[in-house]
Amino acid sequence: MWAHPDLKNFLAFTQLQLQVDLFPNFKEAWLQQMRRKRRKTMNSTTNFGTDFAPAKKASAETLLKQAEEVEKIYQLDQMFSAVPNPVIILNETRQIVYANSAFREIVHVTNWHEVLGLRLGEAIQCIHAFEEPGGCGTTEFCSQCGAVKAMLMAQKGIADVQECRILANRDENIVALDLRVWATPSQFGDEPYTVFSIADISDEKRRRVLERIFFHDITNTASAIQGLADLFVVSEDPAEWRELSMDTMLVQASAQLVDEIQAQAQLMAAESGELAVEPTPFYTKELLQRTIDLYQNHRVAEGRLIALDSASENVIIWSDRALLGRVVGNMIKNGLEASAPGETVTVGCEQYYDYVRFWVYNPKAMPRHIQLQVFQRSFSTKGNGRGLGTYSMKLLTETYLQGRISFESTPEKGTTFMVTYPLEWRDVTAPELLPCQG
Repeated sequence: MWAHPDLKNFLAFTQLQLQVDLFPNFKEAWLQQMRRKRRKTMNSTTNFGTDFAPAKKASAETLLKQAEEVEKIYQLDQMFSAVPNPVIILNETRQIVYANSAFREIVHVTNWHEVLGLRLGEAIQCIHAFEEPGGCGTTEFCSQCGAVKAMLMAQKGIADVQECRILANRDENIVALDLRVWATPSQFGDEPYTVFSIADISDEKRRRVLERIFFHDITNTASAIQGLADLFVVSEDPAEWRELSMDTMLVQASAQLVDEIQAQAQLMAAESGELAVEPTPFYTKELLQRTIDLYQNHRVAEGRLIALDSASENVIIWSDRALLGRVVGNMIKNGLEASAPGETVTVGCEQYYDYVRFWVYNPKAMPRHIQLQVFQRSFSTKGNGRGLGTYSMKLLTETYLQGRISFESTPEKGTTFMVTYPLEWRDVTAPELLPCQG
């Protein structure tokens, strides 16, 4: 499953560790083997660069010594395994030297030695954990991670509590984790450690989002429908009603209300793995035009324009029209929310080998710290109780529609979100790699 040489080395290390536990005389031979493996795959560990936290990792000998030191603590595993929340103990290089039963359960291992030497992101398979040779904590994305921030504070002797959003790989699917973490500095023997505990707050975040949607967004749309209905009741001239296009406005507001409810139903089904995908053939430009028409009268489009790029190609694609339309609609909505009154959001599509690429452009650039968190489930620039738009775009595209999503954002060129899908629906368990861009 994992291809990162550092992680493979630690998995080999933990398997051998079990033999060390069972056969003490095996220890010296094991250490010699680890030294040989380390020279081959990990000699440069201490020299790896980092964009945030230190990359340096402990040697196999040091990890073994630390694990043995922690295990000596009287009834440690019994105490921490009685705690319902996942708990791990980290050394000075943020590597796991102990994990309680709750943590072992969430990472699907039976013995804590199986995660010995891994960092948190490596153990839970954060999508960024293996992007750099230094592992978890060393990428630019990690600079926005509450878990790493809390660990670094604890290493300074300060207990800290943070929230963090992690996208993790689970059986080729993306899983969004909303966590609250506690990092507490501790000392066992002569060495400093960090006791790190975790609480899953996904339900809390979902409740806030649903409250925001139903108490604010949907209420606003329902109020607009009620206002139009009231005007219809008091109107004495039906011709005046049609002349002012109030009948059209009522239909559009009703459609918007249904669309907002369906969006949440689709997202909940997608996260639970219950979303049904129904591929059918349709034209790409027709999909774009109908989506533009829907959002041009959306409240977020007030004072803004949506334009279909004249160079867009009209090709037939086999995919789930409703889900793909949802993704494109969210990209358009995201662009409208980022734009200022008077600005134009441009939408387009083009054939790309055996794929179709849809894109949405707006002239505003995203600050770098926002770019690093764009696809996180609960992250939003619009305040608490938001943050599902870009996350749902990624979830639907990469888990259900066999596609890929990306974006580019610079002060000179503005922001463009792009999604790429195969022209023909493929009945496969995992999406193919897209062709390299030349």
